[in-house]
Amino acid sequence: MPYMITDECISCGACAGECPASAISEGDTKFVIDAGACIDCGACADTCPTGAIKEA
Repeated sequence: MPYMITDECISCGACAGECPASAISEGDTKFVIDAGACIDCGACADTCPTGAIKEA
């Protein structure tokens, strides 16, 4: 199951740098995960300082 970024995102970008699939990009108000590219590894969730990344 791919991950998603909740509204707790502070747009720090830490998750994007950790994603081995390059599935995370900066959106209008927060970073977003491309569900089709997400490989469900959890690296982004482990890196997020606010815990904004959850399993979808």
